[in-house]
Amino acid sequence: MAEITSIEPQKKDAKRFNVYVDGRFYCGIKLEVAIKYRLKAGMQIEKSQLDEIQLETEKSQALDKALTHISASPKTKKQIADFLSEKGYTEAVQSYVLERLEYYKFVDDYAYCRAYVQSVTGKGKRALEADLIKRGAERRAIEETLGEVEEDSGEAVKILQKYMRGKEFTKENLYKGFKYMLSKGYSYDTAKTALEDVGDGNEDY
Repeated sequence: MAEITSIEPQKKDAKRFNVYVDGRFYCGIKLEVAIKYRLKAGMQIEKSQLDEIQLETEKSQALDKALTHISASPKTKKQIADFLSEKGYTEAVQSYVLERLEYYKFVDDYAYCRAYVQSVTGKGKRALEADLIKRGAERRAIEETLGEVEEDSGEAVKILQKYMRGKEFTKENLYKGFKYMLSKGYSYDTAKTALEDVGDGNEDY
């Protein structure tokens, strides 16, 4: 059994309150819900009961907020869950919302990964992988997407040519160019091929 230690009005929405359990923020809840269930500081309650209360009373509102959030741009499931968490929704509500969004195909990490990869130029597979991990895409979706991608050696050559613009084609500068390509997330083989093309294959890199 846990204890509600405080119920405080939210700064940005006077009609919602933050519920603190055992001294820590637990969830957000509407004023009328707090009144209906007679929630107050000092009350002993199971956290699962708070989850059920919020799920019952706020799942539709949470779904609406998530739909508005993804209307501006696609999101991963992790990004949506983080957004709802910041709004004070419990994991139970987050799970409900994600289930509904997946059912209606409003969220799909695999589709997100494919769209992201297709929209980005000038980055190798390692950099794309790091970007997608940062955005919280599911590992399986990332692996399947990148498994369908072949690094564009022609694009890699253009990037290296731009990097070398105004520089002497010395072994030192070309090696720096090679390291630059690696920093852009290109594989060793792609970077090496681009280097050989730009350097006319005259140096042993």
